[in-house]
Amino acid sequence: MKEELSIGIIGDFDPNKPSHIATNEALKHAADHLSLRAKVTWLPTPSLVPLQARMEFDRYDAIWAAPGDPESSEGAILGVKQARLWGKPFLGT
Repeated sequence: MKEELSIGIIGDFDPNKPSHIATNEALKHAADHLSLRAKVTWLPTPSLVPLQARMEFDRYDAIWAAPGDPESSEGAILGVKQARLWGKPFLGT
């Protein structure tokens, strides 16, 4: 098993949203429980509109769609589609 998991989170991080803070904390808690490190990267939805940005999804072990309204619905949908096309483990909340 890998010692570090890289998780890409489709969403526009807002430190004032409890659900965003809880997402980071949940991933850290799960990783600690499994004796792993979780490298969490938030992927702003406007940045996912260009295909090139989505082509970098191969660096992530899994993709999570964050709770809340995305700044770019198009970017969020394209990100989810890319995760599915590449067969990445995916969670939407």
